Amino acid sequence: MINYWIEGLKIALQFNNLLLMLIGTIGGIIVGALPGVTSSMGIILLLPFTYYLDPKSALLMLAGMYSGSMLGGSISAVLLGVPGTPSAAATVIDGYPLGRQGKAGKAIFTALIASFLGGILSGIVLVFLAPLLASFALKFSPIDYFALAIFGLSIIASVSGKYLLKGIISGLLGLFISMVGVENIRGSTRFTFGISSLSAGFELLPVLIGVFAITEILMELEQKERETKIQHKISEVFLTREEFKSLVIPILVGAVIGIIIGVIPGTGGTIATFLAYNVLRNISKNKEKFGKGAIEGVAVVECANNAVTGGALVPTLALGVPGDVVTAVMLGAMILIGVRPGPLLFQATPDLVYSFFAGWFIIQFMMVITGFVSTLTAPYILEIPKKILMPIILVFAIIGSFAIRNSLYDVAIALIFGLIGYFMRKHNFPATPLILGVILGPMAEQNLNRALILSGNDYTVMFKSPISLTLLVLAILSIVLGVISGRRESK
Repeated sequence: MINYWIEGLKIALQFNNLLLMLIGTIGGIIVGALPGVTSSMGIILLLPFTYYLDPKSALLMLAGMYSGSMLGGSISAVLLGVPGTPSAAATVIDGYPLGRQGKAGKAIFTALIASFLGGILSGIVLVFLAPLLASFALKFSPIDYFALAIFGLSIIASVSGKYLLKGIISGLLGLFISMVGVENIRGSTRFTFGISSLSAGFELLPVLIGVFAITEILMELEQKERETKIQHKISEVFLTREEFKSLVIPILVGAVIGIIIGVIPGTGGTIATFLAYNVLRNISKNKEKFGKGAIEGVAVVECANNAVTGGALVPTLALGVPGDVVTAVMLGAMILIGVRPGPLLFQATPDLVYSFFAGWFIIQFMMVITGFVSTLTAPYILEIPKKILMPIILVFAIIGSFAIRNSLYDVAIALIFGLIGYFMRKHNFPATPLILGVILGPMAEQNLNRALILSGNDYTVMFKSPISLTLLVLAILSIVLGVISGRRESK
Protein backbone atom coordinates (compact mmCIF):
# COMPACT_ATOMS: atom_id res chain seq x y z
CA MET A 1 0.00 0.00 0.00
CA ILE A 2 2.80 2.47 0.93
CA ASN A 3 4.63 1.62 -2.29
CA TYR A 4 1.49 2.46 -4.27
CA TRP A 5 1.23 5.82 -2.52
CA ILE A 6 4.89 6.66 -3.13
CA GLU A 7 4.58 5.76 -6.82
CA GLY A 8 1.30 7.67 -7.15
CA LEU A 9 2.79 10.75 -5.47
CA LYS A 10 5.80 10.65 -7.82
CA ILE A 11 3.47 10.60 -10.83
CA ALA A 12 1.28 13.41 -9.49
CA LEU A 13 4.31 15.60 -8.70
CA GLN A 14 5.74 15.39 -12.21
CA PHE A 15 5.98 18.90 -13.68
CA ASN A 16 3.67 18.19 -16.63
CA ASN A 17 1.01 16.71 -14.34
CA LEU A 18 1.24 19.64 -11.91
CA LEU A 19 0.80 22.01 -14.86
CA LEU A 20 -2.20 20.08 -16.18
CA MET A 21 -3.83 20.02 -12.73
CA LEU A 22 -3.29 23.77 -12.45
CA ILE A 23 -4.80 24.36 -15.90
CA GLY A 24 -7.77 22.17 -15.00
CA THR A 25 -8.31 23.92 -11.67
CA ILE A 26 -8.10 27.44 -13.14
CA GLY A 27 -10.33 26.41 -16.04
CA GLY A 28 -12.80 24.88 -13.58
CA ILE A 29 -13.01 28.07 -11.50
CA ILE A 30 -13.65 30.13 -14.65
CA VAL A 31 -16.21 27.65 -15.99
CA GLY A 32 -18.00 27.45 -12.64
CA ALA A 33 -18.06 31.23 -12.28
CA LEU A 34 -19.68 31.84 -15.68
CA PRO A 35 -23.48 31.48 -15.41
CA GLY A 36 -24.80 29.05 -18.00
CA VAL A 37 -21.50 27.16 -18.37
CA THR A 38 -21.90 24.11 -16.13
CA SER A 39 -19.31 21.76 -14.65
CA SER A 40 -20.47 19.07 -17.07
CA MET A 41 -19.91 21.35 -20.04
CA GLY A 42 -16.44 22.25 -18.77
CA ILE A 43 -15.43 18.58 -18.55
CA ILE A 44 -16.83 17.90 -22.03
CA LEU A 45 -15.01 20.88 -23.59
CA LEU A 46 -11.77 19.67 -22.00
CA LEU A 47 -12.06 16.17 -23.48
CA PRO A 48 -10.58 16.87 -26.95
CA PHE A 49 -7.34 17.98 -25.27
CA THR A 50 -7.12 14.77 -23.22
CA TYR A 51 -6.91 12.51 -26.29
CA TYR A 52 -3.24 13.35 -26.66
CA LEU A 53 -2.39 12.80 -22.99
CA ASP A 54 -1.50 9.79 -20.90
CA PRO A 55 -4.64 8.52 -19.08
CA LYS A 56 -3.11 9.39 -15.69
CA SER A 57 -2.41 12.97 -16.77
CA ALA A 58 -5.80 13.34 -18.44
CA LEU A 59 -7.62 12.08 -15.33
CA LEU A 60 -5.74 14.53 -13.10
CA MET A 61 -6.66 17.46 -15.35
CA LEU A 62 -10.32 16.40 -15.35
CA ALA A 63 -10.22 16.16 -11.54
CA GLY A 64 -8.89 19.73 -11.44
CA MET A 65 -11.75 20.90 -13.64
CA TYR A 66 -14.29 19.06 -11.44
CA SER A 67 -13.03 20.51 -8.15
CA GLY A 68 -12.40 24.00 -9.47
CA SER A 69 -15.85 24.32 -11.00
CA MET A 70 -17.48 23.59 -7.63
CA LEU A 71 -15.67 26.58 -6.10
CA GLY A 72 -16.23 28.78 -9.16
CA GLY A 73 -19.99 28.55 -8.83
CA SER A 74 -19.84 30.52 -5.58
CA ILE A 75 -18.18 33.54 -7.23
CA SER A 76 -21.10 34.47 -9.48
CA ALA A 77 -23.52 33.51 -6.68
CA VAL A 78 -21.95 36.13 -4.40
CA LEU A 79 -21.30 38.87 -6.96
CA LEU A 80 -24.34 38.49 -9.23
CA GLY A 81 -26.89 36.54 -7.24
CA VAL A 82 -26.78 33.98 -10.07
CA PRO A 83 -25.33 30.53 -9.24
CA GLY A 84 -22.62 29.51 -11.69
CA THR A 85 -23.49 25.85 -11.10
CA PRO A 86 -26.76 24.28 -9.86
CA SER A 87 -25.14 23.19 -6.60
CA ALA A 88 -24.21 26.83 -5.85
CA ALA A 89 -27.88 27.83 -5.77
CA ALA A 90 -27.94 27.65 -1.97
CA THR A 91 -24.86 29.91 -1.81
CA VAL A 92 -26.99 32.77 -3.17
CA ILE A 93 -29.17 32.76 -0.02
CA ASP A 94 -26.47 34.32 2.18
CA GLY A 95 -23.66 34.98 -0.28
CA TYR A 96 -25.48 37.57 -2.38
CA PRO A 97 -26.70 39.60 0.65
CA LEU A 98 -23.08 39.67 1.88
CA GLY A 99 -22.02 40.97 -1.52
CA ARG A 100 -24.68 43.67 -1.38
CA GLN A 101 -23.33 44.68 2.04
CA GLY A 102 -19.83 45.20 0.63
CA LYS A 103 -18.55 41.91 2.09
CA ALA A 104 -18.17 40.00 -1.17
CA GLY A 105 -14.48 39.40 -0.44
CA LYS A 106 -15.24 37.79 2.91
CA ALA A 107 -18.00 35.66 1.39
CA ILE A 108 -15.78 34.34 -1.41
CA PHE A 109 -12.86 33.78 1.00
CA THR A 110 -15.20 31.84 3.29
CA ALA A 111 -16.34 29.76 0.32
CA LEU A 112 -12.69 29.12 -0.54
CA ILE A 113 -11.74 27.87 2.94
CA ALA A 114 -14.91 25.75 3.25
CA SER A 115 -14.44 24.27 -0.24
CA PHE A 116 -10.83 23.38 0.55
CA LEU A 117 -11.73 21.58 3.77
CA GLY A 118 -14.71 19.85 2.16
CA GLY A 119 -12.47 18.58 -0.65
CA ILE A 120 -9.78 17.35 1.75
CA LEU A 121 -12.20 15.53 4.06
CA SER A 122 -14.10 13.91 1.19
CA GLY A 123 -10.76 12.91 -0.36
CA ILE A 124 -9.87 11.03 2.83
CA VAL A 125 -13.17 9.14 2.59
CA LEU A 126 -12.52 8.45 -1.10
CA VAL A 127 -9.08 6.99 -0.33
CA PHE A 128 -10.32 4.62 2.38
CA LEU A 129 -13.79 3.69 1.14
CA ALA A 130 -13.31 3.28 -2.63
CA PRO A 131 -10.67 0.47 -2.42
CA LEU A 132 -12.78 -1.42 0.13
CA LEU A 133 -15.83 -1.18 -2.10
CA ALA A 134 -13.77 -2.23 -5.12
CA SER A 135 -12.33 -5.25 -3.26
CA PHE A 136 -15.84 -6.39 -2.45
CA ALA A 137 -16.96 -5.85 -6.05
CA LEU A 138 -14.23 -8.23 -7.33
CA LYS A 139 -16.52 -11.04 -6.22
CA PHE A 140 -19.14 -9.98 -8.79
CA SER A 141 -20.31 -12.43 -11.44
CA PRO A 142 -21.88 -11.34 -14.79
CA ILE A 143 -25.38 -11.37 -13.28
CA ASP A 144 -24.12 -9.19 -10.40
CA TYR A 145 -22.78 -6.67 -12.90
CA PHE A 146 -26.15 -6.69 -14.64
CA ALA A 147 -27.87 -5.97 -11.32
CA LEU A 148 -25.32 -3.20 -10.66
CA ALA A 149 -26.20 -1.62 -14.02
CA ILE A 150 -29.90 -1.83 -13.13
CA PHE A 151 -29.13 -0.14 -9.81
CA GLY A 152 -27.30 2.58 -11.74
CA LEU A 153 -30.26 3.02 -14.08
CA SER A 154 -32.60 3.28 -11.09
CA ILE A 155 -30.89 6.61 -10.36
CA ILE A 156 -33.07 7.95 -13.17
CA ALA A 157 -35.93 8.17 -10.67
CA SER A 158 -33.84 10.42 -8.42
CA VAL A 159 -32.36 12.74 -11.05
CA SER A 160 -35.70 13.22 -12.86
CA GLY A 161 -37.26 15.16 -9.98
CA LYS A 162 -40.92 15.93 -10.57
CA TYR A 163 -40.67 14.90 -14.23
CA LEU A 164 -40.44 11.16 -13.53
CA LEU A 165 -42.33 9.94 -16.62
CA LYS A 166 -40.29 12.21 -18.87
CA GLY A 167 -37.12 11.01 -17.13
CA ILE A 168 -38.06 7.40 -17.87
CA ILE A 169 -38.68 8.26 -21.54
CA SER A 170 -35.32 10.03 -21.66
CA GLY A 171 -33.61 7.00 -20.10
CA LEU A 172 -35.28 4.63 -22.59
CA LEU A 173 -34.05 6.84 -25.43
CA GLY A 174 -30.53 6.53 -24.01
CA LEU A 175 -30.87 2.73 -23.87
CA PHE A 176 -32.07 2.69 -27.48
CA ILE A 177 -29.09 4.81 -28.55
CA SER A 178 -26.73 2.38 -26.79
CA MET A 179 -28.19 -0.51 -28.82
CA VAL A 180 -27.46 1.03 -32.22
CA GLY A 181 -24.67 -0.80 -34.07
CA VAL A 182 -23.14 -4.26 -33.83
CA GLU A 183 -24.25 -6.42 -30.90
CA ASN A 184 -21.07 -7.78 -29.32
CA ILE A 185 -22.24 -11.29 -28.36
CA ARG A 186 -23.73 -12.54 -31.64
CA GLY A 187 -22.29 -9.91 -33.97
CA SER A 188 -25.67 -8.91 -35.43
CA THR A 189 -26.29 -5.34 -36.68
CA ARG A 190 -29.19 -3.40 -35.16
CA PHE A 191 -31.03 -0.16 -35.93
CA THR A 192 -28.55 1.08 -38.57
CA PHE A 193 -31.25 1.64 -41.24
CA GLY A 194 -28.72 0.94 -43.99
CA ILE A 195 -26.30 3.66 -42.82
CA SER A 196 -22.84 2.09 -42.64
CA SER A 197 -21.50 4.73 -40.23
CA LEU A 198 -24.04 3.65 -37.62
CA SER A 199 -22.66 0.10 -37.49
CA ALA A 200 -20.08 1.32 -34.94
CA GLY A 201 -22.84 2.90 -32.87
CA PHE A 202 -22.89 6.44 -31.55
CA GLU A 203 -19.65 7.79 -30.16
CA LEU A 204 -20.20 8.99 -26.60
CA LEU A 205 -18.41 12.33 -26.92
CA PRO A 206 -20.57 13.79 -29.76
CA VAL A 207 -23.67 12.76 -27.80
CA LEU A 208 -22.36 14.47 -24.65
CA ILE A 209 -21.32 17.59 -26.55
CA GLY A 210 -24.67 17.79 -28.28
CA VAL A 211 -26.89 17.21 -25.25
CA PHE A 212 -24.98 19.55 -22.92
CA ALA A 213 -22.90 22.11 -24.85
CA ILE A 214 -24.87 22.64 -28.09
CA THR A 215 -28.18 22.59 -26.21
CA GLU A 216 -26.92 25.24 -23.78
CA ILE A 217 -25.84 27.45 -26.70
CA LEU A 218 -29.28 27.15 -28.32
CA MET A 219 -30.97 28.00 -25.03
CA GLU A 220 -28.76 31.07 -24.61
CA LEU A 221 -29.70 32.29 -28.11
CA GLU A 222 -33.29 32.67 -26.88
CA GLN A 223 -32.34 34.85 -23.94
CA LYS A 224 -31.57 38.52 -24.24
CA GLU A 225 -28.27 39.75 -22.94
CA ARG A 226 -28.82 40.67 -19.31
CA GLU A 227 -26.95 43.59 -17.87
CA THR A 228 -25.42 42.85 -14.51
CA LYS A 229 -23.94 45.30 -12.08
CA ILE A 230 -20.81 43.92 -10.51
CA GLN A 231 -19.00 45.35 -7.55
CA HIS A 232 -15.47 45.77 -8.92
CA LYS A 233 -13.81 46.68 -5.67
CA ILE A 234 -13.54 43.75 -3.29
CA SER A 235 -12.28 44.70 0.16
CA GLU A 236 -12.26 43.01 3.58
CA VAL A 237 -11.16 39.66 2.20
CA PHE A 238 -9.75 38.10 5.38
CA LEU A 239 -11.82 36.85 8.31
CA THR A 240 -11.39 37.76 11.95
CA ARG A 241 -10.53 35.19 14.62
CA GLU A 242 -14.14 35.16 15.85
CA GLU A 243 -15.42 34.60 12.33
CA PHE A 244 -13.01 31.70 11.85
CA LYS A 245 -14.28 30.13 15.09
CA SER A 246 -17.87 30.49 13.93
CA LEU A 247 -17.10 28.36 10.85
CA VAL A 248 -16.09 25.19 12.73
CA ILE A 249 -19.58 23.73 13.20
CA PRO A 250 -20.85 24.77 9.71
CA ILE A 251 -17.85 23.08 8.07
CA LEU A 252 -18.33 19.89 10.10
CA VAL A 253 -22.05 19.80 9.25
CA GLY A 254 -21.37 20.48 5.58
CA ALA A 255 -18.62 17.87 5.35
CA VAL A 256 -20.63 15.06 6.97
CA ILE A 257 -23.80 15.69 4.96
CA GLY A 258 -21.90 16.34 1.72
CA ILE A 259 -19.89 13.13 1.94
CA ILE A 260 -22.90 10.95 2.83
CA ILE A 261 -25.07 12.45 0.08
CA GLY A 262 -22.18 12.18 -2.39
CA VAL A 263 -21.64 8.47 -1.76
CA ILE A 264 -25.33 7.72 -2.37
CA PRO A 265 -25.76 7.43 -6.17
CA GLY A 266 -28.24 9.74 -7.85
CA THR A 267 -28.26 12.56 -5.32
CA GLY A 268 -25.68 15.27 -6.02
CA GLY A 269 -24.51 18.65 -4.80
CA THR A 270 -27.81 20.52 -5.03
CA ILE A 271 -29.55 18.18 -2.59
CA ALA A 272 -26.55 18.16 -0.24
CA THR A 273 -26.19 21.95 -0.10
CA PHE A 274 -29.83 22.69 0.68
CA LEU A 275 -30.02 19.83 3.20
CA ALA A 276 -26.84 20.99 4.97
CA TYR A 277 -28.06 24.59 5.01
CA ASN A 278 -31.40 23.55 6.49
CA VAL A 279 -29.75 21.39 9.18
CA LEU A 280 -27.37 24.18 10.23
CA ARG A 281 -30.15 26.76 10.34
CA ASN A 282 -32.25 24.47 12.54
CA ILE A 283 -29.45 23.86 15.06
CA SER A 284 -28.16 27.44 15.08
CA LYS A 285 -28.86 29.76 17.99
CA ASN A 286 -29.05 32.72 15.59
CA LYS A 287 -31.61 31.56 13.06
CA GLU A 288 -32.59 35.14 12.24
CA LYS A 289 -29.19 35.81 10.59
CA PHE A 290 -29.70 33.20 7.89
CA GLY A 291 -30.87 34.59 4.58
CA LYS A 292 -29.62 38.08 5.45
CA GLY A 293 -25.89 37.56 5.02
CA ALA A 294 -24.65 34.87 7.43
CA ILE A 295 -21.07 33.76 6.77
CA GLU A 296 -21.96 30.44 8.41
CA GLY A 297 -24.57 29.86 5.70
CA VAL A 298 -21.97 30.32 2.95
CA ALA A 299 -19.51 28.02 4.75
CA VAL A 300 -21.90 25.10 5.27
CA VAL A 301 -23.13 25.22 1.68
CA GLU A 302 -19.70 25.44 0.05
CA CYS A 303 -18.22 22.76 2.30
CA ALA A 304 -21.09 20.41 1.46
CA ASN A 305 -20.73 21.32 -2.21
CA ASN A 306 -17.09 20.22 -2.40
CA ALA A 307 -17.51 17.32 0.02
CA VAL A 308 -19.93 15.83 -2.51
CA THR A 309 -17.15 15.64 -5.13
CA GLY A 310 -14.99 13.11 -3.31
CA GLY A 311 -18.02 11.22 -2.05
CA ALA A 312 -19.57 10.97 -5.52
CA LEU A 313 -16.32 9.59 -6.94
CA VAL A 314 -16.46 6.61 -4.53
CA PRO A 315 -19.15 4.66 -6.44
CA THR A 316 -17.91 6.10 -9.75
CA LEU A 317 -14.38 4.72 -9.39
CA ALA A 318 -15.18 1.57 -7.40
CA LEU A 319 -18.31 0.39 -9.20
CA GLY A 320 -18.60 2.41 -12.39
CA VAL A 321 -21.90 3.88 -11.16
CA PRO A 322 -22.03 7.71 -11.20
CA GLY A 323 -22.72 9.43 -7.90
CA ASP A 324 -24.35 12.52 -9.41
CA VAL A 325 -24.99 14.37 -12.67
CA VAL A 326 -21.43 15.65 -13.05
CA THR A 327 -19.83 12.28 -12.31
CA ALA A 328 -22.14 10.73 -14.93
CA VAL A 329 -20.36 12.96 -17.45
CA MET A 330 -17.06 12.29 -15.67
CA LEU A 331 -17.68 8.54 -16.06
CA GLY A 332 -18.17 9.00 -19.80
CA ALA A 333 -15.00 11.10 -19.94
CA MET A 334 -13.00 8.37 -18.16
CA ILE A 335 -14.19 5.74 -20.63
CA LEU A 336 -13.24 7.99 -23.55
CA ILE A 337 -9.66 8.47 -22.30
CA GLY A 338 -9.22 4.72 -21.78
CA VAL A 339 -9.96 4.49 -18.04
CA ARG A 340 -12.60 1.88 -17.24
CA PRO A 341 -13.96 2.56 -13.71
CA GLY A 342 -14.89 -0.47 -11.66
CA PRO A 343 -13.32 -2.98 -9.25
CA LEU A 344 -10.69 -4.12 -11.78
CA LEU A 345 -9.38 -0.55 -12.00
CA PHE A 346 -7.83 -0.87 -8.52
CA GLN A 347 -6.32 -4.26 -9.27
CA ALA A 348 -5.08 -3.71 -12.85
CA THR A 349 -3.89 -0.08 -12.64
CA PRO A 350 -3.02 0.81 -9.04
CA ASP A 351 -0.52 3.44 -10.28
CA LEU A 352 -3.35 5.32 -12.00
CA VAL A 353 -5.63 5.09 -8.97
CA TYR A 354 -3.08 6.26 -6.41
CA SER A 355 -1.73 9.02 -8.65
CA PHE A 356 -5.33 10.22 -8.84
CA PHE A 357 -5.66 10.05 -5.03
CA ALA A 358 -2.41 11.99 -4.53
CA GLY A 359 -3.38 14.48 -7.23
CA TRP A 360 -6.76 15.03 -5.60
CA PHE A 361 -5.14 16.45 -2.44
CA ILE A 362 -2.66 18.53 -4.45
CA ILE A 363 -5.58 20.00 -6.43
CA GLN A 364 -7.27 21.15 -3.21
CA PHE A 365 -4.16 23.17 -2.30
CA MET A 366 -3.96 24.55 -5.84
CA MET A 367 -7.58 25.57 -5.50
CA VAL A 368 -6.77 27.67 -2.43
CA ILE A 369 -4.07 29.63 -4.27
CA THR A 370 -5.90 30.09 -7.56
CA GLY A 371 -9.16 30.71 -5.72
CA PHE A 372 -7.64 33.57 -3.77
CA VAL A 373 -6.35 35.17 -6.97
CA SER A 374 -9.76 34.68 -8.58
CA THR A 375 -11.32 36.58 -5.68
CA LEU A 376 -9.64 39.73 -7.02
CA THR A 377 -10.06 39.03 -10.75
CA ALA A 378 -13.54 37.46 -10.76
CA PRO A 379 -15.54 40.66 -11.42
CA TYR A 380 -13.73 41.17 -14.70
CA ILE A 381 -14.07 37.53 -15.80
CA LEU A 382 -17.81 37.68 -15.21
CA GLU A 383 -18.17 40.65 -17.55
CA ILE A 384 -17.44 38.53 -20.66
CA PRO A 385 -20.53 39.03 -22.86
CA LYS A 386 -22.51 35.94 -23.86
CA LYS A 387 -22.29 37.01 -27.53
CA ILE A 388 -18.51 36.45 -27.29
CA LEU A 389 -18.51 33.47 -24.92
CA MET A 390 -21.05 31.26 -26.68
CA PRO A 391 -19.40 31.32 -30.15
CA ILE A 392 -16.10 30.31 -28.52
CA ILE A 393 -17.84 27.38 -26.81
CA LEU A 394 -19.46 26.39 -30.12
CA VAL A 395 -16.06 26.32 -31.85
CA PHE A 396 -14.59 24.10 -29.13
CA ALA A 397 -17.64 21.82 -29.31
CA ILE A 398 -17.29 21.36 -33.09
CA ILE A 399 -13.52 20.80 -32.87
CA GLY A 400 -14.05 18.27 -30.07
CA SER A 401 -16.61 16.34 -32.10
CA PHE A 402 -14.45 16.33 -35.23
CA ALA A 403 -11.25 15.28 -33.38
CA ILE A 404 -12.59 11.82 -32.42
CA ARG A 405 -12.33 10.24 -35.86
CA ASN A 406 -11.57 13.30 -38.04
CA SER A 407 -15.08 12.94 -39.37
CA LEU A 408 -17.78 15.49 -40.13
CA TYR A 409 -20.24 12.70 -39.36
CA ASP A 410 -19.46 13.07 -35.64
CA VAL A 411 -19.96 16.84 -35.91
CA ALA A 412 -23.37 16.16 -37.46
CA ILE A 413 -24.20 13.76 -34.61
CA ALA A 414 -23.31 16.45 -32.05
CA LEU A 415 -25.52 19.00 -33.82
CA ILE A 416 -28.40 16.52 -34.10
CA PHE A 417 -28.20 15.65 -30.42
CA GLY A 418 -27.95 19.36 -29.67
CA LEU A 419 -31.36 19.77 -31.32
CA ILE A 420 -32.67 16.72 -29.46
CA GLY A 421 -31.35 18.14 -26.18
CA TYR A 422 -32.90 21.52 -26.99
CA PHE A 423 -36.29 19.88 -27.57
CA MET A 424 -35.88 17.93 -24.30
CA ARG A 425 -34.96 21.07 -22.34
CA LYS A 426 -37.89 23.04 -23.77
CA HIS A 427 -40.33 20.28 -22.81
CA ASN A 428 -38.76 19.47 -19.40
CA PHE A 429 -37.21 16.13 -20.37
CA PRO A 430 -34.12 15.73 -18.11
CA ALA A 431 -30.90 15.03 -20.02
CA THR A 432 -29.05 13.01 -17.35
CA PRO A 433 -31.25 9.87 -17.71
CA LEU A 434 -30.38 9.80 -21.42
CA ILE A 435 -26.65 9.86 -20.63
CA LEU A 436 -27.09 7.16 -17.97
CA GLY A 437 -28.87 4.99 -20.54
CA VAL A 438 -26.08 5.46 -23.09
CA ILE A 439 -23.33 4.63 -20.56
CA LEU A 440 -24.96 1.82 -18.55
CA GLY A 441 -27.01 0.21 -21.36
CA PRO A 442 -24.12 -1.81 -22.86
CA MET A 443 -23.00 -2.95 -19.40
CA ALA A 444 -26.49 -4.25 -18.59
CA GLU A 445 -27.00 -5.97 -21.96
CA GLN A 446 -23.60 -7.62 -22.22
CA ASN A 447 -23.59 -9.03 -18.70
CA LEU A 448 -27.18 -10.26 -18.93
CA ASN A 449 -26.31 -12.11 -22.15
CA ARG A 450 -23.22 -13.66 -20.54
CA ALA A 451 -25.17 -14.70 -17.43
CA LEU A 452 -27.91 -16.31 -19.52
CA ILE A 453 -25.38 -18.18 -21.67
CA LEU A 454 -23.64 -19.54 -18.53
CA SER A 455 -26.93 -20.50 -16.85
CA GLY A 456 -28.65 -21.96 -19.92
CA ASN A 457 -31.19 -19.12 -20.25
CA ASP A 458 -32.27 -19.40 -16.62
CA TYR A 459 -33.64 -15.95 -15.74
CA THR A 460 -34.01 -16.90 -12.09
CA VAL A 461 -30.21 -16.74 -11.76
CA MET A 462 -30.49 -13.04 -10.90
CA PHE A 463 -32.42 -13.96 -7.74
CA LYS A 464 -30.08 -16.77 -6.74
CA SER A 465 -27.00 -14.59 -6.30
CA PRO A 466 -27.03 -12.75 -2.93
CA ILE A 467 -25.17 -9.76 -4.43
CA SER A 468 -27.52 -9.52 -7.41
CA LEU A 469 -30.60 -9.83 -5.21
CA THR A 470 -29.32 -7.14 -2.84
CA LEU A 471 -28.60 -4.74 -5.70
CA LEU A 472 -32.03 -5.33 -7.24
CA VAL A 473 -33.67 -4.61 -3.88
CA LEU A 474 -31.60 -1.41 -3.59
CA ALA A 475 -32.67 -0.49 -7.11
CA ILE A 476 -36.33 -0.87 -6.13
CA LEU A 477 -35.77 1.24 -3.01
CA SER A 478 -34.00 3.87 -5.11
CA ILE A 479 -36.95 4.02 -7.50
CA VAL A 480 -39.49 4.25 -4.65
CA LEU A 481 -37.54 7.02 -2.90
CA GLY A 482 -37.13 8.83 -6.20
CA VAL A 483 -40.85 8.68 -6.88
CA ILE A 484 -41.66 9.96 -3.37
CA SER A 485 -39.13 12.78 -3.71
CA GLY A 486 -40.50 13.68 -7.14
CA ARG A 487 -44.07 13.89 -5.81
CA ARG A 488 -42.98 16.14 -2.96
CA GLU A 489 -41.09 18.37 -5.40
CA SER A 490 -44.08 18.62 -7.74
CA LYS A 491 -46.29 19.66 -4.80
